[in-house]
Amino acid sequence: MITIAALVILLPFAAAAAGLLGSRFPRGLRGGAADPVANSRAAWIAILPTAISTALAIWLVYAGRTGTGGGQGNPLLPPAGSTGPHGPDGVTGTLGIIDTGSLPISVGLSVNGLAASIAVLVTVVALAVQIYSIGYMSGDRRYPSYSAFISLFTSAMLLVVYAADLLVLYVGWEIMGLCSYLLIGHWWEDRANSRAAVKAFLVTRLGDVGFLFGLFVLGTAAGSFRIADVVAKVPEMSSGTTVAATMLLLAGVAGKSAQVPLHTWLPDAMAGPTPISALIHAATMVAAGIFLVARLYPVFLVSHPTLDVLAVIAALGMLGAALAALAQQDLKRVLAYSTISQLAYMAGALAAGSKSAAIFHLITHGAFKALLFLCAGAVIHVVGSNLMSAMGGLRGELPTTFVAMTIGFAALMGLPPTSGFFSKDEVLATMERALSAGPLTGAAALLLYGCALATVAVTGAYATRAWLRTFFGERSTMASPHPHPAPEPGAPHIADLRPGTGPDQVADVLPVPESAHIADVQPAPSPVHLTDVRPVPVPGRVTDVRSASGAAHVPDVHGVPATMRLPIALLAVPALLLGFAGAADLQWGTAVLSLAPALFGAGLVYVVWRGDPLSDPARMLGPLRTPCEQAFSIDSGYHILFVRPVLSLARLVARTDDRLVDGAVRGSGRVTLDVAGLLRLAQNGNVQLYITGLLAGILLLAVGAVIFG
Repeated sequence: MITIAALVILLPFAAAAAGLLGSRFPRGLRGGAADPVANSRAAWIAILPTAISTALAIWLVYAGRTGTGGGQGNPLLPPAGSTGPHGPDGVTGTLGIIDTGSLPISVGLSVNGLAASIAVLVTVVALAVQIYSIGYMSGDRRYPSYSAFISLFTSAMLLVVYAADLLVLYVGWEIMGLCSYLLIGHWWEDRANSRAAVKAFLVTRLGDVGFLFGLFVLGTAAGSFRIADVVAKVPEMSSGTTVAATMLLLAGVAGKSAQVPLHTWLPDAMAGPTPISALIHAATMVAAGIFLVARLYPVFLVSHPTLDVLAVIAALGMLGAALAALAQQDLKRVLAYSTISQLAYMAGALAAGSKSAAIFHLITHGAFKALLFLCAGAVIHVVGSNLMSAMGGLRGELPTTFVAMTIGFAALMGLPPTSGFFSKDEVLATMERALSAGPLTGAAALLLYGCALATVAVTGAYATRAWLRTFFGERSTMASPHPHPAPEPGAPHIADLRPGTGPDQVADVLPVPESAHIADVQPAPSPVHLTDVRPVPVPGRVTDVRSASGAAHVPDVHGVPATMRLPIALLAVPALLLGFAGAADLQWGTAVLSLAPALFGAGLVYVVWRGDPLSDPARMLGPLRTPCEQAFSIDSGYHILFVRPVLSLARLVARTDDRLVDGAVRGSGRVTLDVAGLLRLAQNGNVQLYITGLLAGILLLAVGAVIFG
C-alpha cells in the first residue's frame, strides 16, 4: 500500500516536471500566440498521470475497507459523533531517515481511512479541473505551465495527506503555498492579479510562521516528528505544551483554510482562472487546514482552550462570511465567501468534538463546491462577466449547467436529498451535543450553535439569490455606447483580464486610486462595483462593455465545450448522492430544525426578488448592505493597523539606509577624492615646481640646523 501511495504522489509530480520541461519541445515558444500542439501535448501530460493517480487512490480506499493489499479492513471514518482514535493508524512505511543531529526526519508515508478518503477527493477534483481547463483555457499561450502547476499543486496536497512525518507534511504544505501564488497570478500582466497572488502568499506565510513553530514544539515534546509518535506521546505532554503547540498550529490552519482573522486572501484569489478557484476551494489549500486538525486531533482534544478559540473563530467566520456573500455582486466572490463560511462549519465541528462530522462535510463540500465553481466558470465563459447583473435567464441557454448548479446550490443550502443535507446535519448535531457534553465551555458552545443556525438561514438566502439572478429573470442588455476608458498603464485595478485582450475584446475596468494596496482590495459600494471581468478569447467578440450603472451588453453567446460540460455532469453525481453514505447516522430532529431556517432564508429572498426581478434582493439588507458588501471593512482595518505602519517603517528604514549607511559610504568617497585632489596639486608634472620645492626644503633644513644646531 505504501508503494501505491508513493505512486499516487509521484505521478502528478512527474507530470509537473514533464509539463514544465518538455511541453513546448521542440519549438520552445516563449511568447506570441498559443501553440495548439504544445497545449494538446501538455493536456495529455497532465491528465493521464492524474487519472492513474485517481484510480490508485480509489484502490487504496477499497483496500482499506476490505483488508487487501496490507490494509486493516477498517472503515474510512470513525463512527459519527465519536471523539477519540479508532483502530490502528493504517499502514505506515518509512522510505528513509534524514539525520539532523538532533531529531531525525523520517521520510515516510501513512495510509489510513482519513488519508485515503481525502486523497480520493483531491485526485477526483484535480482530474475534473484538468479536463475542464482544456476548454476553459483553450487559446492561452501559457496553458502548459498552467497545467503543470496544477499537477504540482495536486502532488503537494497528496504529500500532505499521506505524510507520516510532520516535517514531510510541511514540505507539501509550503509547496502548495507556492503553487497557489503561481496559479492565482497566472494572468500576471494585470497588476490586480499579481497583487492578489502576492496577498495570498503573504497572508498564508504569516500563518505558516506560527505553524512551523508549532511543529517544532510538538516534535521536541514527543522526541520525534513522526505523527504516530507524536500522537502516542500526547498523554505524557503537559497541558501548557499541548496548548502552546495547538495555538501555534491554529495560526497556520487559519491561514491555509482562510479562517478569521487570516481569511482576507481568499476572496481576492478569485483573480485567478476559475478552474483554479475550484481546485483551491474544494480539494487543496483550504482543505489542508481542516485535514491537519483532524490528523492531529488527539493533540487538539486535550487542549480545551484551543478548542474554545477555534469555536469562536468558527462562529464569527461562518456568520460573517455568509453575510458578506449575501451582498456580493461578483458570482465568484459569492462562492469564495461561501467557502469561508462552510470551512468554519467544519472547524466548528472539530471544536465541538467530532472529527468524523468535519471530514464528512469536508468531502461533500469538496464535491458540491467544485461543481459550483465549474458551473460558474461555464456561466462566465458564456456571459463574459463575473457580475450577476450581467446574467439572468440562462437556464434555457445552459440546461446542463442549470441542473448541475441547482444541485450544487441545494447541497450548499443543505436541502434533501443532496449530500450537503446529510453532512450539515452531522455538523449541527455535533454542535447541539456540545451544549450539554463536550470539550467546549458553555459560552463557546452556545455561541457556536447559535451562529450555526443563523448561518443556515443566511446560506439559504445568498444561495437562492445567486441562483435566481443567474438563471431566472431577464439578462440586462442596456450598455453605454461610450464605455469607460482603460486605466493608465500600470495603474492598479480590479480585473480578471486574460492577456492578449485586443480592440475586439473590450472590457470595462474601473481604476482604483493609487493609494490602493494589496491588503485593501474590496468591492466599491453599489451601484458601481469593481469587478473581476475576464474576456474570453473568441476572435471578433466584444466581451463585456459596462456603463457606469453596471449594465452589461453581451452581443453573442457561445456554447460551453464538451470538455467543460463533462466534469460538471460527473461532479453533479457525488454532489447529489454522496451524502447517503452517512444516511444511517441522520438525526431527524436536527435535520428538520436546520431545514426550517434554510427554507425561511430562501423564501424571503424569493419573495423580495419576485416583487422586482430586475432589482437585487440584497436590498433587503438595508443599511447593512454596504458593510456586508465590503466584508465589514476588515481589509481596510488591516490596512490602517498593519499595512500603513509597516510601509511607514519601511520608508524610514529606506531613508536611514540611504542617508546614513549609504551616506557614510558616499561621504568617505568624497573625502578621499578631496584629499586626492589636494595631493594632485603637488603632482602636476611641473619640473620647476619640483626643483623649487626641493631647494625650499633644503633651505628649511639648513636654517633649522643653524638655529637649533
